Amino acid sequence: MLDAKIPSGSLESKWTDYKGHVRLVNPANKRKIEVIIVGTGLAGASAAASLGELGYKVKAFCFQDSPRRAHSIAAQGGINASKNYQNDGDSVFRLFYDTIKGGDYRAREANVHRLAEVSGAIIDQCVAQGVPFAREYGGLLSNRSFGGTQVQRTFYAAGQTGQQLLIGAYQALERQVALGNVTMHTRHEMLDVVMIDGKARGIIARDLVSGKLERHFGHAVLLCTGGYGNVFYLSTNAMGSNVTAAWKAHKKGAYFSNPCFTQIHPTCIPVSGDHQSKLTLMSESLRNDGRIWVPKKQHDDRKANEIPEEERDYYLERRYPAFGNLVPRDVASRAAKERCDAGYGVGSSKQAVYLDYSDAIERYGKAEVNKRNLGNISHDEIMKLGKDVVKEKYGNLFDMYEKITGENPYEVPMRIYPAVHYTMGGLWVNYELQTTIPGLYALGECNFSDHGANRLGASALMQGLADGYFVIPYTVGNYLADEISTGSVPTSHPAFEETEKAVADRINTLKSINGKQTVESFHKRLGKIMWDKCGMARSEEGLKQAIQQIRDLKKEFWSDVRIPGSIDEFNPELDKAGRVADFIELGELMCIDALDRNESCGGHFREEYQTPDGEALRDDANYMYVSAWQYSKEHEWTLHKESLDYEVVKPSQRSYK
Repeated sequence: MLDAKIPSGSLESKWTDYKGHVRLVNPANKRKIEVIIVGTGLAGASAAASLGELGYKVKAFCFQDSPRRAHSIAAQGGINASKNYQNDGDSVFRLFYDTIKGGDYRAREANVHRLAEVSGAIIDQCVAQGVPFAREYGGLLSNRSFGGTQVQRTFYAAGQTGQQLLIGAYQALERQVALGNVTMHTRHEMLDVVMIDGKARGIIARDLVSGKLERHFGHAVLLCTGGYGNVFYLSTNAMGSNVTAAWKAHKKGAYFSNPCFTQIHPTCIPVSGDHQSKLTLMSESLRNDGRIWVPKKQHDDRKANEIPEEERDYYLERRYPAFGNLVPRDVASRAAKERCDAGYGVGSSKQAVYLDYSDAIERYGKAEVNKRNLGNISHDEIMKLGKDVVKEKYGNLFDMYEKITGENPYEVPMRIYPAVHYTMGGLWVNYELQTTIPGLYALGECNFSDHGANRLGASALMQGLADGYFVIPYTVGNYLADEISTGSVPTSHPAFEETEKAVADRINTLKSINGKQTVESFHKRLGKIMWDKCGMARSEEGLKQAIQQIRDLKKEFWSDVRIPGSIDEFNPELDKAGRVADFIELGELMCIDALDRNESCGGHFREEYQTPDGEALRDDANYMYVSAWQYSKEHEWTLHKESLDYEVVKPSQRSYK
């Protein structure tokens, strides 16, 4: 079994005790130590800013033209924290418990409790940076509800919370850049980890503008490169989001954990045709006030507003009365799929359900009438007042929906359907966020540690900032305390030369194939295999078929892909080819992992393992562990297990009824 290095003692005291006894690096020595950070989203930008401020020499890399272009900017609905501003019963323990339960009891207790503990400090940090969180009338920070909870703990900035938080982290990062503590390398992509004496000692990066390969030394390397949802081709991720950095680390010895744990987000704009290259997320915050329904009659072709109230099935409220429309994402997604598969879907594709704001608009309108003492006014005037309130809370989301679909969501219900969003799997890390490679760390979505088999909404931003601002500054020092005597290794070292040559050889091999098929066509085909066989539902037969289909696709890719342009220049097709090649290999491992886990839990739904009423059926006796896969050779991985021992929470069949 893997050693997660979880501190001893009670759950509530582990992190405090760890911080009190961890080894430190004094300020003078920090100035001699170089740290590489790959990725500058919330996890990377906050880590670079924090370590730069502590005095380390930080080198940060991103493939975008600015850290502000990281995919963290796309997060909409909010960030969780157990401040209990609403006085509705929230606490550190309740946030911890909701997160463990939401992840279907497949997350590590100690990490999740630490996350809940530091969540409040994240809000204080961001307010101090000037993040414009929404506020109540009296000036206090506002909260709203998200799925999987019965309290309001989500802090938000309209529907652009990720953008505002990233600007805050970006400001902190740029301050350190201006002071000379952080060196920023934009338009650079990490293509391999350099290992010296069994430790991560640097990276090989490609300058995406010139095409040149570069060598960079670091006493430690921090990967903050996000998730791998684009393995499905269609997802809510930015087009550039990829798994390459994490996958290169995996092939150098870093174990990859729970790769099959993929989150399907229930509120996305449905697929409209084969022309699409990505999907658009509609924030889960919309489920805070919106009601989800389908017609009670199968194959009903009437428009939404033509269907009377008594002929509407508010199926989440019917099936899960305690949580209603705020059940966790995996539950809401499967319920939508079940209704559509049963013939109750809406829209031209019949692969959608309605998200309706008419009740909320009317409720807010009536509240405004009371507040303003307006007396008897018409229903239309009430609805206008209500629309103004909704516009203030969710306006940019409604505007985005209308621009994409051409429909006014204030007048007609939105049409939504589940889509690939987040990945709970990632590089295995211990309590210190260190991978199985000494000196190599993984923060944020690219590690596996905090969300189990299903992430609760508004917890991604929380984890990214927790790891960067409040965890890694302590834990990386524990490792670097032993590296003070290690000087900077010159990049002429044989390990750098060998790694760079291997990277160059792979690029040359890719470019020399000169086949007939585009990179995009291979990516689309991979995505279809993954969605059909390893998407919202999986089966033994389908997964076995997928593994063989992916292996065949890999052979075809490496014999018939065509990459225009040349190597020593700006060449996005070449960049994409390397990323898709890695996605193909990852897709195979995801299916192997899903096939190995003979249970249903969270986002991993094996059709053979479900309760009589269609809910996920866990097998705690045989699968209460983290799957950590070690790369052996092509098509072969070795499974290692980290036992999940619950000391405080007692796993039970999840119920949101």
